[in-house]
Amino acid sequence: MELKHIIPNMEKTFGRLEYAGEGTVEQRRINGKPTVLSRSYNLYSTIQRADDIEVILPADAGEKHFEVDDKVKLVNPKITAEGYKIGTRGFTNYIMHADDIVKL
Repeated sequence: MELKHIIPNMEKTFGRLEYAGEGTVEQRRINGKPTVLSRSYNLYSTIQRADDIEVILPADAGEKHFEVDDKVKLVNPKITAEGYKIGTRGFTNYIMHADDIVKL
């Protein structure tokens, strides 16, 4: 069995989301030109307070410009899991993806 993704209950898992800032831009050279593959953004959560929530959007969602603390909503969010090991111990990195971010 392969875990493709999890569709979270956004209200129960994250509460209200607020824009916290831009993250990274993943680029690759295609036909000699740098091409944007995805952009990440940081969000604050009223429930997950220990760390910011990082969400990755596809390049076709475009670049987003919000003010810090603007209330936002994710369009079609899903979480993927990525396993890795350090020494003999196994760990999981959870990655949030969405089709878009919209201001509320």
